[in-house]
Amino acid sequence: MRADYSTSGSVGSPWAVVAAVLAGCWAVAVTVLSQSGGWLVDQVLLVGGLDRLVLLWPVLCLLTVLLIGTAALPLALIPRTAAIRVTGRVWLAGALALGVLGLLRAIPPVHHEAYLAALAATAGLLALVADRLTHRVFGPGRPGGAGPRPSVAALLAVAAGLALLLPWVWLGALGGLLETVLAGLAAAAVGTLAGVLLDARFWRHFEFGEPPRPARLVLVGGLVAGVVLLLIGAGAGQSGAQLPLLVALPPAGFALAALHALNRRSARPAGRTPAAWLVGLGVFGPLAYTDPEEISLLLAGTRDVPFWVAVATGAGLVVAVALAIAYGLLLARPSARSPRRAMAAATALALLVTVGAVGVGAGQPGLHGERLFVVLRQQADLTGLPAGAGKAGRDARAGEVYQRLVDTAERSQADLRRELRRLRLDHTPYYLVNALEVDGGPAVRAWLTRRPEVARVLVSQRLRPLPAPAGTAGGNAPAPTGPTWNITMIGADRVWSELGVTGAGVTVGSSDSGVDGRHPALAGGFRGGDDSWFDPWNGTRTPTDRSGHGTHTAGSAVGRGGIGVAPDAQWVGCVNLDRNLGSPAAYLDCLQFMLAPFPPGGDPFTEGRPARAPEILTNSWGCPPIEGCDPQALRPATDALEAAGILVVAAAGNTGPFCGSVQDPPAPYPDVLTVGAVDDRRRVTDFSSRGPASSGLAKPDLMAPGADVLSAMPGGGYAALDGTSMATPQVAGVVALMWSARPELIGDLDRTRRILRETATPVQAGDRAQNRADDCGGTGNIAGAGLVDAYAAVGATRS
Repeated sequence: MRADYSTSGSVGSPWAVVAAVLAGCWAVAVTVLSQSGGWLVDQVLLVGGLDRLVLLWPVLCLLTVLLIGTAALPLALIPRTAAIRVTGRVWLAGALALGVLGLLRAIPPVHHEAYLAALAATAGLLALVADRLTHRVFGPGRPGGAGPRPSVAALLAVAAGLALLLPWVWLGALGGLLETVLAGLAAAAVGTLAGVLLDARFWRHFEFGEPPRPARLVLVGGLVAGVVLLLIGAGAGQSGAQLPLLVALPPAGFALAALHALNRRSARPAGRTPAAWLVGLGVFGPLAYTDPEEISLLLAGTRDVPFWVAVATGAGLVVAVALAIAYGLLLARPSARSPRRAMAAATALALLVTVGAVGVGAGQPGLHGERLFVVLRQQADLTGLPAGAGKAGRDARAGEVYQRLVDTAERSQADLRRELRRLRLDHTPYYLVNALEVDGGPAVRAWLTRRPEVARVLVSQRLRPLPAPAGTAGGNAPAPTGPTWNITMIGADRVWSELGVTGAGVTVGSSDSGVDGRHPALAGGFRGGDDSWFDPWNGTRTPTDRSGHGTHTAGSAVGRGGIGVAPDAQWVGCVNLDRNLGSPAAYLDCLQFMLAPFPPGGDPFTEGRPARAPEILTNSWGCPPIEGCDPQALRPATDALEAAGILVVAAAGNTGPFCGSVQDPPAPYPDVLTVGAVDDRRRVTDFSSRGPASSGLAKPDLMAPGADVLSAMPGGGYAALDGTSMATPQVAGVVALMWSARPELIGDLDRTRRILRETATPVQAGDRAQNRADDCGGTGNIAGAGLVDAYAAVGATRS
């Protein structure tokens, strides 16, 4: 019998066995808690709008190595039994691999290709180092090889790996071409590392007795291998992508043990090949078919990516357990006949065909990688615009602004567009910001960055498709029987009843998740025509909304039945936030449509109609770095809208009570009317973001009710929601009342803002330490000018 298949006798003394069991439980607990806890910290920081902690994962993974190593090192050195020593050594090796691979999470998630390349290189290097050191870990002997033809065990391992991959092919979606290739290389490297640690020399130490006892090999060896796979899986993938591996990968250790029992009876041993194939294919699923940025609490409220990742993980666990049981029963019995190689090859081929058929049929075929947002150096000169009051003067300015923006973009983008066409790189030009969105990865980004006309290149987030549409949100609150509390608090109902002003003659533009155009509170206010609705996400031709956010905000601005501030104002809509994550290009699509609406399928550069632009824009969204925006990404857009006489109202954000939390564009910009939130007692809410902006500018500008605000929801229902998103459309509605009362004020943004500030009423800044005025540089950075007062503002406008 060859040396690498010698047996090692008993499992060891009872005390050593107990110590090994406790060390294994400790390793599992530390790994699961640290990985899930680290991801949760990442998500809390993201939802809270706080800066990402670059050192979080390096520190956490190094701490994990120390905690696991403290328990594994004595097992590796002290016991006399070889099986216990090897157990401690392989767990220690797995913990070290986790620590090294975890350091790579310091790379920002937005640079996913760079992370995958680093993971492939690092895991490959670790495999080489481990290969050199395995004779000390496992003892002397040769690992065995598969030869020119794959063995039965290797073919069955491929079948098992494809079975683990199947749920991800069905429910996930690939990224870009380079991203997918790098994910494959990284998965292969991680699989190779697992193969080195779990090769034949590892398994021989669990062949207790002579002849060996396959059942004990599968049970004991499978448990030890499962811990190793847990540690390796914990290091593979950015924050979030490793979580499915913690669940689905460890049970595969029992299948690998059964494959070794089969391999031992084979004349052509497979060595480390089974573990490499099974683990590599199992890791490829989460790495390639999910974007770690989308495994986020930001998308957890609906049946979005986190839901489907959980479903795929559960399916993977079921498959792994089924494989462990089936392989254990079929392959580990001493009397079992070894499957024929042809049968094993047919099984692997059948699963390969199944994976391909599912991916093309039931899955989401194609590549769905991120795009690049290319900002050019030259932006349009918008000085010296024609003066004029009222709607006619605003329309004249908007037309001139539109023409200058288009001319600048056409001229300065010509050479770059020609090169992109030559290279067959799909691209979309923009003019509101002189920019293009371009398909391409790091190589294209490097080429674009070197071009003289390019100022900078950002990543434009692109959400991957879902296996089924997310459910439509609804509301179960009863319809109001009169003006809601927030309408009464700002005096909008008095404007209707005492001043006879309801917003007629003014149009409000809503850029959000959409609007349910059939809702009874909103149907009558839709402006209509072929240029009042744009859905760049789903291509719908009539106003629709699945998430409910946009319907709610539009209802607070112009809804009828007591929920909207300006119930007789008209509205137009655009979808820029269909699944609660956007991109610079998605936001720009809608802002550009608002400056110069165009018909369905029309060219924004040639078919825009600036005379049809809404007078006021309500924007209950922000573009954080995770979506690709930098602080100045949308600044040219708001500058142009300001020059055109279109008032941009934007939410301050829900990242309070921290000072300096008005961060995400467009809220920090000086030409944007930024709105914070108060509750029904006129107190600034804890979640309302505080200033100052990064430029030092005092923000927010005004406050409005934003806690427990009742408004419309898709399907005709109503719901009460919280957020500065809810406060923002009420200020837009107040401006609609002002301009409806005095149309010659339309487009006079400075005067409008001055009236709003001068007529605002005081609010309570709160009594928490974070809310003290001196902490944030003054009351203006907490509450702005105060609570908007519709009655006083309209009265001042008329006088």
